Order: sequence, then structure tokens, then C-alpha cells
Amino acid sequence: MWDTSKDYRLLVANKSVELFTRALDGKTFKGHWQKRKALDEAEAIQRELQSLLYSYVEPQDLIQAPSLDIIEEKLKEIYDYLGGDGWNHKFRNLATKDEREKLDENIAKVKFFLDTFSGLRKRIALGPINDPVIGIDIFVGEIMSVGKHPKADKLMISNVNLGTQAITVITNDLEIKEGNKVGVSMLPPTAFQGITSEGMFIGAGEGILKDVKGELGQMPQGIPLESLNETRNHVENFIKG
Repeated sequence: MWDTSKDYRLLVANKSVELFTRALDGKTFKGHWQKRKALDEAEAIQRELQSLLYSYVEPQDLIQAPSLDIIEEKLKEIYDYLGGDGWNHKFRNLATKDEREKLDENIAKVKFFLDTFSGLRKRIALGPINDPVIGIDIFVGEIMSVGKHPKADKLMISNVNLGTQAITVITNDLEIKEGNKVGVSMLPPTAFQGITSEGMFIGAGEGILKDVKGELGQMPQGIPLESLNETRNHVENFIKG
């Protein structure tokens, strides 16, 4: 019997609802949108998650659970309540320059919530894996551009192509450059002196892996297991936090 109460995929998803709720509860999202309905659907998603957490069924049965279907439907409704396609750009257009930093951080938190649930069924389908890294998606990305952080000499800001989307990732590897193929752990966003990182590069030793094998937006192939240790730590800390 699989102990779903300790399944990292469900635990990370559960914490992502809390992150989403806190992001929406602030005053950063302006304009006409359906905040109350979005929050109500998030609460409903969390209730369905509780039934999954204490179902104690094998992953191959879990992916057939009606609760997952309900969650995916409510996720679509939340997306519409936020404003549908381009919802994040609509909010950014209404923000002042001084409001942008906090808004971008909260937008990243909402995106993390949406992406976590979008990939939940696929991660569960990987089977009974008791490893923190299974709680998040890990993708192959390509560096499209890179520049120095304006407020931190030892940090670089990179724009990363994941195939279906582009994200911002901040790293302390000063050797990173355009064209590098990287592995990106889609961890909860973190702000570094006013700029939000939407993930973390998979590292090895003092630097990051820069020639990762695999298709853009898919799981990396043949990466060293030790390169995922920092990802494991971050997932554990997120669940505990």
C-alpha cells in the first residue's frame, strides 16, 4: 500500500495552494477580476487534495481518482477568474513602476501553483517514487539571454526557453552564457534583491550543468544524481515552511 500522506507530489501541491492564496490576498493584483471566486476554487482544490493525501492507494490507481478530474476542472476555472490568456500581462500593465517588483513575485507564485497542478497527474504516473525531486517538474531549458544582476555583482539573470514558455532564473554561476542547455528545477519562486527567479539550475560542483541532454521542456536525460541534492533540500524546506 502506497503511503499517499507522504507523497511529495501531493505535499508540494498542497503547499502551493497556500502560496497561491497568500499571493492573491495581497493588494498587488489590480483591475477587474474575480478574486473571491478564484480563492473559493483554491479552497475546493485543497479539499480534494486532502482526500488524495489520505487515500493510501497506489499511484497507478491515484491517477484515475475522480478528485484529480475535479482539481483539473477547478484549475481551468481559476485561470479564467484570473483573466484568461495573458492574465499576468494585464496585471503588469496596471501596476506602477514601484509596484512591479512585488507584483512580479506574486505573479511567479501564481504561475508556480498553476504549473504544479498542470503537471501533477504526469508526475503521479511515474509511479511509487519516494524522492523529494518528484514533487516538482524538472525541465531541459536553453539560455536565450544573460546579464548581470543590477544590484548584485555575483548574480546573473538569465532568460530561459523551456519550449512552451520562457522563465527568468537567477544564478551565481558567472560562466553561464547564451546557448547553454541547462536543467531547471521548477521550484517555488524566490526574489533576489528585487528580481524574482522562477526556478533553479541543476548544478554540479561549483557550477551548473551546461550541456544537458534532452528535448526542451522535457525531463533531462542522464544527469548525475548528486546534481539534484540542492533541489531535494529546497523541496523539503518548502514542504516544512
